Amino acid sequence: MLFQVGGDGTRPTFFEMAAAQQLPASLRAALTYSLGVFALRRSFLHKILDYEDEFYAALMLILEGHSLRTTDASFAESLYGLRRKSARLRLRKGSGEEEVQHSGLEKRQRILSVVFLVVLPYFKSKLHAIYNKEREARLRESLWGMEDQGFDEADFFTGEEPVVSRGDSGNQELSVRVQLATKIKKFIAVCYPWIHASSEGLSFSYQLLYLLDATRFYSLGLQALGIQVCRATGQELMDTSSRISKIRNHERERLRGPPWLKTVQGALLTCSYAVLDYAQTGLIAAVFIFKMMEWWYQSAEERLTAPTVYPPPPPPPAPKVAKEGIPLPPDSSLCALCLQKRANPSVVTVSGFVFCYSCVFKYVTKYKRCPVTLIPASVDQIRRLFHDT
Repeated sequence: MLFQVGGDGTRPTFFEMAAAQQLPASLRAALTYSLGVFALRRSFLHKILDYEDEFYAALMLILEGHSLRTTDASFAESLYGLRRKSARLRLRKGSGEEEVQHSGLEKRQRILSVVFLVVLPYFKSKLHAIYNKEREARLRESLWGMEDQGFDEADFFTGEEPVVSRGDSGNQELSVRVQLATKIKKFIAVCYPWIHASSEGLSFSYQLLYLLDATRFYSLGLQALGIQVCRATGQELMDTSSRISKIRNHERERLRGPPWLKTVQGALLTCSYAVLDYAQTGLIAAVFIFKMMEWWYQSAEERLTAPTVYPPPPPPPAPKVAKEGIPLPPDSSLCALCLQKRANPSVVTVSGFVFCYSCVFKYVTKYKRCPVTLIPASVDQIRRLFHDT
């Protein structure tokens, strides 16, 4: 039931299945980011990023094939202790109720599982890329008036074709290929949103039914293949280890050739087995360590490059009144030049003393200095002061 957070024994919880489903996407994002960072120092890694879909599909093909062959589980499911089993519905005698019988995966189910786990996501990723490219082309066309780019649903269904120039046979063949490629891209651009929406809707429906314990299949693909995901028992884990040993011993016995060649082939098999055995935890650990090191060095670099915040400097000492200068009046609101209340107060910036604007302007124009400190000054260094009323 929904409130059975721990599951009913062999049936995984919704959260286990969701985590196993989202792990490949998270791993791909982490690998892509890691390769992007390394590509900043090693330019040849940009070629891998240019074929990101193919590189990731090849990697997952190896990992998923090895995992299904040895553990009867996908790469992500094996990390969570889950196993795939062939589910067959049998009627109980007398009661007429359906009973689910589990057995090991067949060869056909393993192959189709690889197709659903690797091949279909690869094609979906390529279709999504084509759709985004065509949508951006249509957006550029609408903004800048570019022609012969983008897709138009009305043009696709009406069958209108772009006009091409007729040249020799080679140019005609090339134009036919271009028209065919354009038609295919338009078809993908028109149909992909509906395909994607249908796929996401079915996936959501199955996940909701699984959460409500209305079905034992987490996705439509698992039900189509007749596969049910269950928790692995301790005995099954032991049987899996013995089966892997038998498979590898059988592969070593099939080696043919002179003794030195068998030795080389055996060493290669041992290395490949070690890589595949530790690929699951190794990839996760490598990405985690890389992210931790990046965070560590980035924090240290930020500390080194961050601007140092110093306290504000103390104000400069007040300028001293010169002996030959005009003395200051006892009342600070009076002008030292006219000894009247300041009108349009203005400050001489070289000294900071305030006078009437007309008084200080005439004095600085004539003597080129501050009246009190006798520091050289000009009329450009006189600033008007405005008081809030």
